[in-house]
Amino acid sequence: MLVTQQRTEPVWDPGRRPIVLRPRAGRPQLGLDEIWAHRELFWFVVLRDLKLRYRQTLLGLVWVIIQPIMTMAVFALVLGKLVGVPTDGIPYPLFAYAGLLPWMFFSSAVATGATSLVASSNLITKVYFPRIILPAAAVTARLVDFGVGSLGLVALLVFYRVPVTPVLAAIPVAVAIEFLLAVGVGALFASFNVKYRDIGFIVPVMLQLGMFITPVVYRWTLVPEAWRWTIMANPLTGIVETYRSALLGYAMPWKPLIVSVAAAVVMIVAALYQTRRMEGDFADIV
Repeated sequence: MLVTQQRTEPVWDPGRRPIVLRPRAGRPQLGLDEIWAHRELFWFVVLRDLKLRYRQTLLGLVWVIIQPIMTMAVFALVLGKLVGVPTDGIPYPLFAYAGLLPWMFFSSAVATGATSLVASSNLITKVYFPRIILPAAAVTARLVDFGVGSLGLVALLVFYRVPVTPVLAAIPVAVAIEFLLAVGVGALFASFNVKYRDIGFIVPVMLQLGMFITPVVYRWTLVPEAWRWTIMANPLTGIVETYRSALLGYAMPWKPLIVSVAAAVVMIVAALYQTRRMEGDFADIV
């Protein structure tokens, strides 16, 4: 006796309307409560980014130390030995590494944050969550790289016998400011990159040029007084110089640091508002 199985096809009900998730009506809010409610998703994305970054690599996180060391060696040879950039008695390899480490963190964080929404298009089109979680997770993953890269800086400090001072307490403050700034800049670029893919080409060029207008391989005080306001307007100046001041004994750059704090606050608030304002369209155009 043969038993025939009948397939049940879904019946379309013309009276049933699809459920569309949209941002709250009215003026866009920061949505900090929603971000906190999705904190588990945030950490999941951070771990995913870390695994994808070092998958099928022989050295893994060691590359995070090799890259700044190789760059530092080139600058130490060209600018330290041949050009003789003044560092007020600080060995140039240590001087350069102290500037390269925060700059490379910001550069990689903004670059990955700017493409985070487009790279996670499958996730965006399937489930709702505060979209700023993706660039924030990308920046947090680069923060792990920064921590590993700091081991090379510790080794140089020990090698050159730099004394430990209470001013080192300024480093966590500088890291927090730079983290907020990177999240804000990366999220703003990411929101525009969804609609205008040219951003993905513009950001790397801007970051390459940004290294030369940031005092990474030279001191900001070397800029003539008449033009010093231009480098002080760069929010990375206060951050990089704060690292050096805390580690190497320079005077604390209070004016550039105030600019950095103000820029970080403005950027993170602008990013929160911008992503909330545009997130209703992300799934349609990503």
